[in-house]
Amino acid sequence: MKIKFWGVRGSIPCPGPDTVEYGGNTACLELRIENSNRIIIIDAGSGIRALGDSIMKNDLAKGPLKIDIFITHTHWDHIMGFPFFTPIYIPGTEINVYGPVTYEDEGLDRIIGDQLRYRYFPVKQSELSASINYHPLKERTLDLGDGLFVTTKYLNHPILCLGYRFEYRAKSFCTAYDTEPFLNLFPTDPSDPGYDEVAAIEGEEVAREENEKLLQFFKGADLLVYDSQYTKEEYESSRKGWGHTNFEFALNSAHKARVKKLLFFHHDPLRTDSQLSELVKTYKARIKGKTSMEVDAAREGMEIDL
Repeated sequence: MKIKFWGVRGSIPCPGPDTVEYGGNTACLELRIENSNRIIIIDAGSGIRALGDSIMKNDLAKGPLKIDIFITHTHWDHIMGFPFFTPIYIPGTEINVYGPVTYEDEGLDRIIGDQLRYRYFPVKQSELSASINYHPLKERTLDLGDGLFVTTKYLNHPILCLGYRFEYRAKSFCTAYDTEPFLNLFPTDPSDPGYDEVAAIEGEEVAREENEKLLQFFKGADLLVYDSQYTKEEYESSRKGWGHTNFEFALNSAHKARVKKLLFFHHDPLRTDSQLSELVKTYKARIKGKTSMEVDAAREGMEIDL
């Protein structure tokens, strides 16, 4: 498997002189497997525009495009690039879009495709030339053919969100974003007016079980792309409940799960290149000599060959 990063930021695109090194586009990853022309994309953030241009340049001449897009969730920063993805305008292109739907009456076709309405965009979804099919996902394992499998896992985010584990020829690649640690939502202080001993104990147990399930999901992964939008101090001071993980928790979880390579991802739009580089340097120094796990921050243009 080969993975390439086309967008690594969270929340909103943030182009500018302070985000050149790591990139300012929102989430978009490309996955390829050897001896196959199939194209797999994880998330359609603003980074998918440049990916579409690359596909037009390098793949279109080989024959009709067949593309699978896996959406982690339908928040704006993960779908906003879809109208600018050139292959949707090319006759003969076949696109399958997979992803979760939370509670809305509309399906993925409306949630994602309704960006292509005249009130938002000059082209309507009905005018697209590609054949696009939408597939709602829950927790399951899919056989994608060619020896490639993907397993989905619910994460902890304000909207239904899926992590993906792709497996091919004994190699595994996992995504775990947007998500934060599962926490006990019940008061644990006996002096709290809302304290209930049974609820407090059960809440702790459920949170522990859910965090353990996530560890099992990416256990032994060759590559884990993990949400790390905040530092521990930022998270605990004011970001709990926002649906994102801190660097320290991501690092500790990946180590417990015996992950081989961890890439910090979904970088805060306010985090400058120099700040992010300093954080990565700090965490690399912290684990030096204690683990064989590789650690780095995802960058636009980064390629990983498993």
